[in-house]
Amino acid sequence: MYTIIDIETTGNGIKGNKITEISIFKFDGQQVVDEFTSLVNPLCPIPNFITGLTGIDDQMVALAPTFEEIADTILTITQDTVFVAHAVNFDYGVIKEEFRQLGRDFVRKKLCTVRLSRKLIPGLSSYSLGKLCAAVQIPLTDRHRARGDARATVTLFQKLLETPNSKGVVQRFLNARNQEATLPPHLDKTVLERIPYQSGIYFFHDQQGKVIYVGKAKNLKKRVLGHFYDKSEHEIQLCREVADITFELSGSELIALLMETAAIKQYWPKFNRAQKKTTKRFGIFDYEDRAGIRHLGFGPVQKLREPLAVFSSPTACRNFLAQLCTAFSLCPKYCQLRPSATSCTPASLPKCEGICLGTEERDHYNTKVDKAITFMNSAKEDAIIEQNGRSPEEKGFVLIRQGSYQGYGFVPTEHVINAMEDLEAYLISQKDTLETRQIINAYNNTNTLKSPMLQAP
Repeated sequence: MYTIIDIETTGNGIKGNKITEISIFKFDGQQVVDEFTSLVNPLCPIPNFITGLTGIDDQMVALAPTFEEIADTILTITQDTVFVAHAVNFDYGVIKEEFRQLGRDFVRKKLCTVRLSRKLIPGLSSYSLGKLCAAVQIPLTDRHRARGDARATVTLFQKLLETPNSKGVVQRFLNARNQEATLPPHLDKTVLERIPYQSGIYFFHDQQGKVIYVGKAKNLKKRVLGHFYDKSEHEIQLCREVADITFELSGSELIALLMETAAIKQYWPKFNRAQKKTTKRFGIFDYEDRAGIRHLGFGPVQKLREPLAVFSSPTACRNFLAQLCTAFSLCPKYCQLRPSATSCTPASLPKCEGICLGTEERDHYNTKVDKAITFMNSAKEDAIIEQNGRSPEEKGFVLIRQGSYQGYGFVPTEHVINAMEDLEAYLISQKDTLETRQIINAYNNTNTLKSPMLQAP
C-alpha cells in the first residue's frame, strides 16, 4: 500500500517551513482507495512570492485547521504505507519536522518518483514534475497546488509500476541499505561511481549545469556521500538541486584547500557559506614628508603599489605598527597611530626619542625606520612547498615569491628542477588573497617550509 503525498509550504527552509496545504492519496497499486486533502493554517504569514506561486494567501488559511489538528488523520491514512512523493526527501522532511515540533514521531518507508522515473524512463532532459508529465502525456491541472500535483504524481506512479522491471527497481529502492535510495533525486548513480577515493575538490551542479556548491576532501567519494546521508536542513536543500558532480584531483590537502578557495571566489556558489565575503585587505606603507622624515602608515591594499605587510583589518595594522614602535623606538605620531596630535606625548609613550618634538636627528630616526622596513621585508622570501602529486608519476608544488602566493602546479617526477624558473611552465597561477595566506600560514605553523625540489645544477 502506498500514500502519494504533496504539500505546499511557506518556503522558509526545512525547520522554518510550515505546511499551508497537504494532499494524500492512498493507492493500492491499481487504484486510489482513500484521499485526504486540506488547507493548513501555518500560524505565520505566507510570503508574497509563495502566494504568487501557489495562490494560497493568509486569508485562505485563516480558518483552516492547524497541522496539530490534522496530525492524527495524517498518521492514520499513512500507517503501514510507503510514503511516495516527487523529490520525496523534501515533503517527507517537512512533515517529519512538523511532527517533531509536536513531540511526535513520523517514520515511514519512502519512494521518490523522480529517482524511479530516471531509472524506468531514462533519457529525458528534465525530471521536474511539469516537464515529466508533459513528456509522458499526463494531464497536470492546478499546478503548485497540493491536490493537483499529488493527483498527477499518482498517475505517474501508476505508469511507473506498469513499466517492465518496475517491481525489482521498486524493491531495490525500498531497501534501506540501498545506496541509490539516499542519492539526490536528480543525480544519476553512474555519476557517483566515477568519483575516486582521492584528495581534491568537487563541484555540485544543478540541472542547468550551474555550480551550486564547492567542497574539498582528502577522500572525495567519502565526503560526497556524506552530504547525502546528512539530514540537516542545509544539506536537504542542497541535495534537492544536485543533478551532476564533477571533480578535480589535488594530490594533497593543502593544494585542495587552495583550489577550493579559488573555486568559491570564481563561481560564488549559492550553497557555500564560508569564504564568500569580499574581504578588504589593508597594508603597511612608507613615505617621506617635506622635511625628509620617513613615516609609516596603513590603508586599503588596492590603493598601495607595494605594501610592506598585509593585514585583514585596520586594527591589525595598528597593532602591528604599535609593535614596531616598541621594537625600533619609532614615533607613534609618525606611524599613523596619533595622526591628529601635535606630538606623541613622550611621557606616555617613552619609546619615542623625540622626532615629533624636534629633539631627535632626522637621519638617526630614518635609520630606525629603515631597520623596521628591513624587518618587514625579511618575511618576503621565495619558497617552494612540495606536495604529493595526483599520481605516482608527478609531484605537486605551491610557489611563493617574495612572500606572495603565486599558485600551485604539478611536475613530472623525472623532471629536474634547478631553479624556480623551471617551475613556471607547470604553474597554475592564482591570486594571493587573505584566505590563501591564512591557509599557507596554517600549513607553515605545523610543517617546515623547505624547497626540496630544487637540485644543484
